[in-house]
Amino acid sequence: MTGGAPGGGDRIEQLLRSGRERLRLGGFRKFILRGNVIDLATGVVIGAAFTGVVTALVSDFLTPLISIPLGNSQAFAKRYWEVGGSRFLYGDFVNKLVALVLVGLALYYFVVIPVNSLMERFKPETEPGKRTKVCPECKSSIPYDATRCAFCTVPQPPLEQAELTSG
Repeated sequence: MTGGAPGGGDRIEQLLRSGRERLRLGGFRKFILRGNVIDLATGVVIGAAFTGVVTALVSDFLTPLISIPLGNSQAFAKRYWEVGGSRFLYGDFVNKLVALVLVGLALYYFVVIPVNSLMERFKPETEPGKRTKVCPECKSSIPYDATRCAFCTVPQPPLEQAELTSG
């Protein structure tokens, strides 16, 4: 007994234990504290901030440049066509299209290319001295004693005819 009324502490502990088991918070805690969830949350927050910066760049700098040749001081983002009483905000659409292109280019040059180069750098190589051969059909590197290619399933020529390489 832990104190208080006789048997009361045991009941409270039992109640807490059964409540914890019902909620299964231990599994949820493990899920939240895994690196993937934290990385994803961080990426979403940084992505939202980056999108705000790119949107500001497009609306505050690029669209005024687009509106200069049009010779009108009206803000480009507020331009519209009116057809049958409906307004089609083509200026706002162009703003968002330019923002999309800029975000795509920035992601490609600042995320995709660096990550791909890192993945290539840390790509696991074959064991040193392990001999491989090149599949004559798909040009994949396969174990030298393979009788079929693991990638294209083409039967392999005898070892005497195979193009052997060493890692």
